Amino acid sequence: MTEPPASTAPMSQPSQGRGEGPESAPQPTDFPPVEIGAFLRFCAGEWMALRSRFALGEAPGEADEADSWHHSERGELVVTFLEPSSGDSPGGLKLGPKGEAPRQLLFSGDGHFTVGGAAGEQEGSWTLWPDGSLELTLSGDATTVRERIWFTKPNLRLRSTVESRADGTPGRASFSSEIRRVSRPSG
Repeated sequence: MTEPPASTAPMSQPSQGRGEGPESAPQPTDFPPVEIGAFLRFCAGEWMALRSRFALGEAPGEADEADSWHHSERGELVVTFLEPSSGDSPGGLKLGPKGEAPRQLLFSGDGHFTVGGAAGEQEGSWTLWPDGSLELTLSGDATTVRERIWFTKPNLRLRSTVESRADGTPGRASFSSEIRRVSRPSG
């Protein structure tokens, strides 16, 4: 979630639940998270990421170099769970690349969220699908960005982001695989 959100078409009804109390940390039996508050808690941690970005609207040869339509990079992402501010909120996330100013995503129980950062504030919608994936959607004047986040294992998550322009043409896209940093058990 280091860039505006994205993903595939909806397939069923969303889950829009309330966050759980701080005493209920994610447990292995809670995998995959099926409630938005649990999903957000599950995102907390330090993540090593490999992200590939694609400029879908440009054909090879249109840019300066034939392969400039794609780029891959490694990085570290820090995600902190933000406790709910009210009874109808599942909480939020503070996130950003390690060493940079984080952005905040504040979720409401009605399927909306607010993204705040250095560039200002935007509102979007969220859907937690029965398959355990979270879809975030941000719409602007000229584009709609959808991000889908899902866990394949408790410490491995995947993210796909797709931007669509107002005329229906694709813009940019990215795919990330992220591995949670975990400490070795002492003993």
